[in-house]
Amino acid sequence: MTDASSVPLHIIDLIRKKRDGGALNAHEIAFLVEGAASGTIPPEQLAAWLMAAWLRGLSLDETRALTIAMRDSGEKFSPRLLLLGKVAVDKHSTGGVGDKTSFLVAPIASACGLVVPMISGRALGHTGGTLDKLESIPGFRTALTLDEFGSVLAECGAAIVSQTPELVPADRVLYALRDRTGTVESPGLICASILSKKLAAGLDALVLDVKTGSGAFLRKREDAEYLAALMVATAETAGTRTVALMTDMGQPLGRMAGNWIELMEAVELLRGERPKRSEDLRELSLQLAGWMIHLGGKADSPERGSAMAETALNDGSALRVFLRMVEAQGGDVRVFDDPPAFHRPGAARVLEAWESGYVSDMETTQIGWAVQRLGAGREKAGEPVDPHAGIEFHARRGARVERGQPVATLYATRAELLAEPVALLKKAIILSETPPGAAVPLVSRILTYENAEALLRDAGKVIG
Repeated sequence: MTDASSVPLHIIDLIRKKRDGGALNAHEIAFLVEGAASGTIPPEQLAAWLMAAWLRGLSLDETRALTIAMRDSGEKFSPRLLLLGKVAVDKHSTGGVGDKTSFLVAPIASACGLVVPMISGRALGHTGGTLDKLESIPGFRTALTLDEFGSVLAECGAAIVSQTPELVPADRVLYALRDRTGTVESPGLICASILSKKLAAGLDALVLDVKTGSGAFLRKREDAEYLAALMVATAETAGTRTVALMTDMGQPLGRMAGNWIELMEAVELLRGERPKRSEDLRELSLQLAGWMIHLGGKADSPERGSAMAETALNDGSALRVFLRMVEAQGGDVRVFDDPPAFHRPGAARVLEAWESGYVSDMETTQIGWAVQRLGAGREKAGEPVDPHAGIEFHARRGARVERGQPVATLYATRAELLAEPVALLKKAIILSETPPGAAVPLVSRILTYENAEALLRDAGKVIG
């Protein structure tokens, strides 16, 4: 009997197989991933396979094989973590508008005795990128070598970096192609992309923030729940304790969406301030950090972990970790002496309420595109982003506004970029005569390994 691994493979055969609804085996997936990492498979063929996978879906076995193959496509960081003598935990969000929790939970968890090796991404689709936001700090370096990554972690207990050429190189290639080929919204591809980076970082525990609502990549709740269960089960199978929180993205998180202005908002909270329009950001960050602290063994429950997280926020220890991390990664911490003074957009416009009423709904994906079109995002991989572009929201879901009252302030690279985002916001923010119904819970469900496995069994299907 012929060993399947000895049969020569050709990428066109794998494209056809997936296109026609077949499932690739682990050997075939490893071949595809190695070709992406080494450059031996050209981008157009990788893009064709991605589209076939998006249309046909990936099975559980394919998703797990793709995750492991991508994790193993380069060096792994885990041996270096062993030298630190601490439990390694991380948090990952599936993407949203105004989602800046990483700047809070990483220093909070570090202040509570854990190490947080966070490998993050750039703007993808309508969502902002953690790395783009951090690079709005003058001098901040996200592209560290693995040795530099380890040094920052040893000094600060937290580091937020990009993928190095050595770490998960296959994902760097596929991630960029997905953004340019309309193949972002696939549970299997999202799972493999996220977890390959997280598992390569040698994590002991991982907390997933899976978005639901109008600003989520996966708009249907059942699709988002499937993705959450898929990631929890895949990570747990690979030996990493994992939990997923289903969280609301029916409106931007906090009051800022952009690059520098999101850092401004996060630092306000790290300084112990509590702006009313940032309260959801504070609450979600404490819940996520609470689970990180619990899974990391520093608290006997997530509730106790949240209490410890709040102490780290209030006593300034999380802020000190954040500033040390910024300085260790080359950033100029002096900009945080007066963050608003550093905010220098090329143009600005206040959007006033066009009628009186309640903010009854927000089409958050369209709001995200408005932020990107202001200059905060990119149309093509490698394009620069404007650190000062973005939107500040003066009214959030449920608020009563009168005609002429400020609803949002838009910041753009140039004045001519303001018109389209203004039009998008007017369509995305729904004003009604009556207030909206019951408030949507910030965290609607928590998936552990046990209920994730049950959800996957009950689903009994593949979602592409």
